Amino acid sequence: MHGEYKVPGGKLVVVDLDVAADRLKDVRVSGDFFAEPDELLDALTSALDDQPADAGVGALTQALDEAVARMPGAALIGATTRDVAVAVRRALGRSTSWADTEFTLLDTGPQSPSMHAALDQVLTEELAAGRRGPTLRFWEWETPAVIIGSFQSLSNEVDLEAAQRYGVQVVRRISGGGAMFMEAGNCITFSLVVPESLVDGLSYEESYQFLNQWVLGALADVRVEARLSGLNDISSPAGKIAGSAQKRMVGGAVLHHVTMAYDIDAEKMGRVLRIGREKLSDKGTPSAVRRVDPVRSQTQMAREDVIAAFRRYFRARYRTVEGGLTGGELARAARLRAEKFDNPEWTARVP
Repeated sequence: MHGEYKVPGGKLVVVDLDVAADRLKDVRVSGDFFAEPDELLDALTSALDDQPADAGVGALTQALDEAVARMPGAALIGATTRDVAVAVRRALGRSTSWADTEFTLLDTGPQSPSMHAALDQVLTEELAAGRRGPTLRFWEWETPAVIIGSFQSLSNEVDLEAAQRYGVQVVRRISGGGAMFMEAGNCITFSLVVPESLVDGLSYEESYQFLNQWVLGALADVRVEARLSGLNDISSPAGKIAGSAQKRMVGGAVLHHVTMAYDIDAEKMGRVLRIGREKLSDKGTPSAVRRVDPVRSQTQMAREDVIAAFRRYFRARYRTVEGGLTGGELARAARLRAEKFDNPEWTARVP
């Protein structure tokens, strides 16, 4: 069995192994990392031999750490023992890579904000149940909305009178994180649904970085300078560009979605979101009356052209097929929208 793991910003770790009687055998660790002293490589190999084939990343990392601790001054450079453990899991087929995954680029057409929230839940549960593969879909909608995190207080986050005055729908999503102020045509939102095996062995913070990495490349393609910041943000020298959120389902599916500022009316956002101005204060925007337009101003491209460029970037790097929703998925999402995401009790479940 053969597994490879390219450390983000680091080196390549390769593991070859056999399995006999549910134990790891003949383990061989290699790669373009650095190890001091030379004998450390043999120590890592010995630590992995005879480990249970179902051992998780944590247990494998602990065994490797103990081997390193027995060699004073030993060091891995460009990789960690945890990276070696992830490569082992990939060799065993318990961790997967982007190259192992085929994505469906879903075109769902314009939907209401609450329907998009319902679709996120349905598509993630469908993957967990094995009825659908990984998907990437961009949101299109017509009405302004605030999408609040699953655990946020409605009254603390949203000025409901201002939301009603501006015709802003408030929807609570299933993932955590902060509120997203969204105007049709003025932001870019997408949902990525992947198997948990793609982020196997990664912490929550690392999984955000891992799943957002391609977005940095897509932004660079449209001439936007960007970097990962904090737990789940993407920023530029001018301030925050995007925020992301996740939800992990029982059964092994991860929902990862991103909302990116294309050309947001920050004054309106500051009136609808109670903490709008406070949040802007450390995001590189000196005044809440300015528009937040890092993508539009840096690209000079229409929003639909930016989305098309993102789709091209994704297709060029990962195996993709075009697809749509099934009738059953649409019907289930419509029921969820009516019973849950349009239901005031769900929206105000944290008052």
